[in-house]
Amino acid sequence: MKKTTLLLALLATLGLAACDRETVVVPTPVAVPGPAGATGATGATGDTGSTGYTGATGDTGSTGYTGATGDTGATGKTGSGDTTVIVMPPASAAQ
Repeated sequence: MKKTTLLLALLATLGLAACDRETVVVPTPVAVPGPAGATGATGATGDTGSTGYTGATGDTGSTGYTGATGDTGATGKTGSGDTTVIVMPPASAAQ
């Protein structure tokens, strides 16, 4: 049985190897261009696009609050009639 199976496998391998087909090459036709034709007419100019819309103006902001008024200072003491104020002249640069 082993020899028969081995012999059949060998025959199948040889039979398949002997069936080598030739590669068929199909020539593709090559188109040769003819002379160039006349130039066509120039196309029309396209329309200009429309201008976009202007955006809406924003709202004006609210006015800020006025700050609180500071405390008024106390009134100073009135001077007595015998007070003398002496104003010193500024020092000159030559001294």
